Amino acid sequence: MKRTGSLYVALKTLTMLMMVLSVSLVSAQTTTPTQTKEEYKEVIAKRADKIVAALGSTDAVFNKKVSEIVADQYISLGSIHDERNAKIKAIKTKDTVLTADDKAAIDKLTADADKQLEKLHTKYLAKLSKQCTPEQVEGIKNGMTYNVLNVTLTAYHEMLPNLTPEQNKQIVDWLTEAREHAMDAESSDKKHAWFGKYKGRINNYLAKAGVDMKQAEKEWMERIREKKEAAKQGK
Repeated sequence: MKRTGSLYVALKTLTMLMMVLSVSLVSAQTTTPTQTKEEYKEVIAKRADKIVAALGSTDAVFNKKVSEIVADQYISLGSIHDERNAKIKAIKTKDTVLTADDKAAIDKLTADADKQLEKLHTKYLAKLSKQCTPEQVEGIKNGMTYNVLNVTLTAYHEMLPNLTPEQNKQIVDWLTEAREHAMDAESSDKKHAWFGKYKGRINNYLAKAGVDMKQAEKEWMERIREKKEAAKQGK
């Protein structure tokens, strides 16, 4: 499906805005050449504290425990990504042209890292579940992924108010799946790329279901204009 129209533009704008606002989170996941180990841990600790603070708990002991779990997760994710990236870089720099063996080695490194990430993800959620309610775990997941799930879901609901329960469930399921992958991604760009992949899947699904996306966009923009006009008149 061609990526044009109000929905794509709106979601792209929101995505870019969130990427700008969350630059600090990019460095909080993987180390940079100029960072010391202490500076790296400090950045991660601050990010973890912000994510946990958004839960609204006034329990200092709870906040400290959960912040440490989140920070440890970022450190572990960074270690896996950094190790894989360093090995892949070494392969790419030793030869001007990648051989079949080089490509196979890179594929294996990627697959091995993915397996590590999957195991780490499962253990992480188990740790969170021991300390947090399901709602708090959701909050942490959204905090680690810039709340893209809710922002995107809101955009679909505003554009397509007549979604069937089945269609809505499918959208929620795919965005939730995207969020699980995005939680483990190494950078802001790659986190958003996971959502972009699933948004493409959603749009194709809706088009195949007979949803007239062009008409839906037109009606959505009209509703937005009406709201703006009403707001101006209300001043």
